[in-house]
Amino acid sequence: MSASEAYEITADEIVEVAERWDPQPFHLDPVAAAASHFRGLVASGLHTIAASLGLGYREVPGTAPVAGLGMDELRFLHPVRPGDRLQQSTEVVEVRPSGSRPDRGVVRGRRTVTNQDGVTVLVYVLTWMVERAT
Repeated sequence: MSASEAYEITADEIVEVAERWDPQPFHLDPVAAAASHFRGLVASGLHTIAASLGLGYREVPGTAPVAGLGMDELRFLHPVRPGDRLQQSTEVVEVRPSGSRPDRGVVRGRRTVTNQDGVTVLVYVLTWMVERAT
């Protein structure tokens, strides 16, 4: 199991990401967001995934990633709000050698992203290619 340091999501960052990639009112406008079913500004799912991928590079112990191969079982379980401090852990669920590249392997890890209150906001299984130790 590996774990990351925390990363704080800011209101400015939520709006910046939303303006470019997910321009929905509850990501862009605090007044519209307050009137939405979220009752306040929330980060887009894409933003939350991006934060998780960034946290993955700061996990200890780390891996030697070569390329991401896919995500499965992706679930957004709780909204991410301004001021939330996200952390994640990754539990390796499968390790196997690459069928075509003897210097590479394939790892599958179940990622759990939580906020500062320990509430799980995102879970998914990530598959990535790694360098193999020789």
